[in-house]
Amino acid sequence: MVGATVAGAIEDLAASARRLRESQALVVITGAGVSAESGVPTFRGVGGLWQGFRPEQLATPAAFAENPKRVWQWYLWRRGIVAQATPNRGHEVVAAWEGRFPDFTLATQNVDGLHQRAGSRDPLGRR
Repeated sequence: MVGATVAGAIEDLAASARRLRESQALVVITGAGVSAESGVPTFRGVGGLWQGFRPEQLATPAAFAENPKRVWQWYLWRRGIVAQATPNRGHEVVAAWEGRFPDFTLATQNVDGLHQRAGSRDPLGRR
C-alpha cells in the first residue's frame, strides 16, 4: 500500500511539474517560512520573533506608547538579524521564476527584503 501511495505522489509531482512548464502565468505566495532557512526566525514558530511577547505588546501604537524602549529594542534586534541574512535557494528560485513566466506575481507578507535581494523586482505586499 505504501508503494502505491509513493507512486501516486510521484505521478502527482510529475503532473504538477508538467503543468508548471507549460504555464505562462504563475502566482507565488510566501510568508515568514521562506526566510527561515536564511536565519530569519518566523514570528510564531520555535524561537520566533515575538520572543515570548504577544504581538500587541510590540507591534501596535499602544505598545509603543506604553513602552517605546522595549519596542525599539525589539525592532533593532530584528533588524540586525535581517541585515545579516542572505537570500536562500527558495528566494532565488522565486526570482528565477519571475524571469521565466510572462505573467508573474509574487505576493508576500515578508518585509525582510530577501526576495528583492535575490532578484525579485516588485513583490506585492511591500507597497
